[in-house]
Amino acid sequence: MLNVDPDTKTFIPLRSYLTDPNRAGPGYGLQYSTAPTIQPRGHLNSQDGFDLEVIDSLRREAINVREPHVSGLKKIAAYAAQLVWMGGKFPIDIGADFTWFPALGYNTKRPVSQDNLKFELCNILFNLAALYSQLAVSVNFSSPDGLKSAANYFCLAAGVISHIKDKVVPELRTAPVEDMDIVTLESLQELLLAQGQECFWQKAVMDGYKDSSIAKLAARVSDLYSTAGDWAVQSEAISSEWIHHMAAKHHHFAAAAQYRQACDCLEKRKYGEEVARLRDSMVCVNDALKESRYINKTVLSDLNGLKNKVSEDLKRAEKDNDIIYLNPVPPKSELKTLERAGMVVARVPPDVASPLDHLGDNALFGPPLFAKLVPFAVHLAASIYEERRDRLVSTQLTAPLSALTASVHSTLSALSLPGSLQALEKPLGIPPALLAHAEELRQSDALARLDRSFADTAKLKATDTATFASGREALLAEEAEDAALRARFGTLRWTRPPSREAAPKLHNQIAEIESYLASAAASDDLVRDTYRTLAPLLRILAGPDRALADFVPASRRAAIPPKLEAEASALRTCLNDIARLESRRRRRIEALREAARGDDVHPALLAEAARLERERPDVTIVTAHFEAFFDARLGTRYDSEIAVVAAEAEEQATLLRAVERANADFVRARRGEGGGEREKALQQLEGAWVGYKDVVAKLEMGRTFYNDLSRIVGRFREEAREFGYRRRAEAAELESDLSLPPLSSLTLQNQTQQQQQQQQPSPASHAHSSHSRPQQEEPMPAPVATRNPAPPPQQQQPPLQPGPVAGMWNPEMGIRFGGSPAPATEQKKQAGDWTWLPLREAGEVDGWKMEFELNSPGSGRGNGGITVSCVAGPAAAGGAGGLEGGTGGGPIKHAKCERTNSPNRCSAFLSRGGALCDGPEEGEVKAAEDGEGGGETDRVAEVEDA
Repeated sequence: MLNVDPDTKTFIPLRSYLTDPNRAGPGYGLQYSTAPTIQPRGHLNSQDGFDLEVIDSLRREAINVREPHVSGLKKIAAYAAQLVWMGGKFPIDIGADFTWFPALGYNTKRPVSQDNLKFELCNILFNLAALYSQLAVSVNFSSPDGLKSAANYFCLAAGVISHIKDKVVPELRTAPVEDMDIVTLESLQELLLAQGQECFWQKAVMDGYKDSSIAKLAARVSDLYSTAGDWAVQSEAISSEWIHHMAAKHHHFAAAAQYRQACDCLEKRKYGEEVARLRDSMVCVNDALKESRYINKTVLSDLNGLKNKVSEDLKRAEKDNDIIYLNPVPPKSELKTLERAGMVVARVPPDVASPLDHLGDNALFGPPLFAKLVPFAVHLAASIYEERRDRLVSTQLTAPLSALTASVHSTLSALSLPGSLQALEKPLGIPPALLAHAEELRQSDALARLDRSFADTAKLKATDTATFASGREALLAEEAEDAALRARFGTLRWTRPPSREAAPKLHNQIAEIESYLASAAASDDLVRDTYRTLAPLLRILAGPDRALADFVPASRRAAIPPKLEAEASALRTCLNDIARLESRRRRRIEALREAARGDDVHPALLAEAARLERERPDVTIVTAHFEAFFDARLGTRYDSEIAVVAAEAEEQATLLRAVERANADFVRARRGEGGGEREKALQQLEGAWVGYKDVVAKLEMGRTFYNDLSRIVGRFREEAREFGYRRRAEAAELESDLSLPPLSSLTLQNQTQQQQQQQQPSPASHAHSSHSRPQQEEPMPAPVATRNPAPPPQQQQPPLQPGPVAGMWNPEMGIRFGGSPAPATEQKKQAGDWTWLPLREAGEVDGWKMEFELNSPGSGRGNGGITVSCVAGPAAAGGAGGLEGGTGGGPIKHAKCERTNSPNRCSAFLSRGGALCDGPEEGEVKAAEDGEGGGETDRVAEVEDA
């Protein structure tokens, strides 16, 4: 026959367990939220529109699971699996605001909205864990199979919580809501495991296991409840009732473990150790009973039963050991630590750990939705590839080639080429190459084109600067508003993070964009200074031929010596080779840019994405999976071009060395010849032409830079404004909460209304109340899981504040001390108002006394009048003054008042420095028993004095 001990009665379904309440969210349609987001990108077709309806239907079914039934598991898990699949197809900020009400904490009626797929997944999985825990407490605990099922459900619930904590929350990209932060999830996980371990303990007791085995199981239960409580006290969401419940359970099972081990010691004739363990068990039981106010009747009954059992066994054990066995009782420090037998572990359900394995045409959750939709990671990968390709082409191809060309011009200018050669070859008139340059400038209207380019660049710069300034001002204004509110309410009350902590990326962008603008401004000034230096020469070069001929003086020499002519011919050959190299290089740069513009990577990326999905269907595709693809494609297309640049650099170096040797021979052969002024003029015009080409290239680069920057600053401004709007709404909500009247004043006014109603009792109630005793206060029930349907909150009307009631004290009257008389306006009031009387013999006592009288019409103090007294003083005082209890020092914090229709003064207590003085019962003060007439008891009004 099963011996049912008191420590086997802990588990009562829906009472002893703490189940996770469901999170509730409004069931709006995803199709209306996501379609506007993805349709403009060209990703949505007719089939995808149908899939939107399907995912919307799955969401409605998932959030409407309210009852603990196994059919709800599939509904929630199916929607969660599709959300995981959608995470690879859509960006995390899909464009739908998912609204949920917290399940735990003190803000369960305040919705939280986020445009975040992972936030939606967190809430859905939280509900799945809640459903597992509710299934656990709905089984039949009177059978071993029911206990095994309950333990299994608790382990699965803990596994889902573990999955949320380890896999989903780190991917949120935002701070988790308060009831899904790490400490709260850790506490819930340990709590669920504790309850699962408790099921195994209950089954061991039911199956009649040895006491030593049951003690090991109970010790592990105690550890898990202790860990859950330790995490809970760090959480802002777990209520104090739950914390007290966990503490009671921890001490309860510690006592049960020691009791069972004591029974094992008795069986093994270890009588001294039995006494020691029973004493420790009694200590643990008493610690658990300290939480009796907060735990439910079932747990309290179990504790009292266990206490009685332990007390009886302890008396018997001590008596037997003292009289018969005489074994030494070891101290607790010498007792061997109880071994632990852990039977539970957080097990993640397979459909949660690997949800994509359950999606397919013949799979449990059906085919994956949006299967033909290009994954968002592919679009991101295409953007990344294009950025890397353009950067490679610019930094490793076109920029090095342009640098080589600049090196050629610098070398030729240092050698006064080709001006010196042109002055010799054509002593009269303008050289043909210079005439070609002049004609090109005239045909392109070069000077006006440059002026327009400078104006356009300045306009782009001004627009970008204004856009950035607008975003920066919005961000700094929000920071200033937050700082002002923080200074107003204080850092302890204004608990939200500062602006720079809430949006570090945006604040870091300010310095980053400012550095961009400063660098660009320096480059612009350099280009403009270069243009100012070249402008006079360019005007000559672009002007009429007559002005150009006047600028270039003619040479007086008519014949060229044969040796000089030979050296000049050799130099001209080298310069022609350089010119051909430059021409070929310009064509190569244009070809590279054209090839980059025509490099469409999307088909190859789609093929690569399909391969990845086939090879690893359980892995969500992210851009990191395409790194090898990027490297291979860029290497195939551009490695050969990079090698060509290196070869061209070597070729140019060879040609420049040949030019330097030929020019040295030319200079020696030309020594003593005239034509220096003409050579200088031609070289200046040639340098102006080269400088013009450089300015045009840099203006084009500047225009491209500011166009790219416009997208960056535009996005920065929008994000800053959105952040400011969101923070202002959050600040307004927080400010309204902090501006509410103190809860103590509301409580006092409510008690005042109750006191007014009780001041007009019926005659029957007078007779009854004179003999009635305060009833035993009911213990606070232990927290019980409730499933909050949480409908969308309606707009609440502000609560009506009750006004002061005539004849009743209210906080606005204040409390006066000392013997000074009240102001003239307060010394005499109408009947029904308070009259403040001066203190009597206040100097004779170490304390303060207040006395005020309520004058009722037609009644006197000795004939049914109502007198209310509040007295404070040292405990030694008393007697005629009517002083009872109280302490000295410090401002009065609370007041206990009572009323009586006895003519004698009723006594009350005023405590200085904190706690209310205890009355006969919590919240009541007994009427004075001396004097004549029937006494009447009233509820205490707590007064918080500022």
